[in-house]
Amino acid sequence: MEKVIINNKEYEIIENHNQAFDKEEVTTKLTDFFDNYDYILGDWAYGKLRLKGFCTKGNKIYNKVNDINNKETYLKEHCAYGCKYFIMKKSV
Repeated sequence: MEKVIINNKEYEIIENHNQAFDKEEVTTKLTDFFDNYDYILGDWAYGKLRLKGFCTKGNKIYNKVNDINNKETYLKEHCAYGCKYFIMKKSV
């Protein structure tokens, strides 16, 4: 699995469906808003990158909407069918 450093934080790319990860694009979109999330899912829609934060149950901001175990539901219900996407996990 590939590790990357973005905005002085280390992440591990755990899924990269259809080579969706673009470090330059992620760097421009990833703000401090995502600092408290354990995982970041990025998907491409109409040529634009969208980011969504997910958590594990131990995270203080955890809820059912951002549970990483619901990522498949998010991909089916909120992303274009067959879209390019990636998931990166924040390193501890």
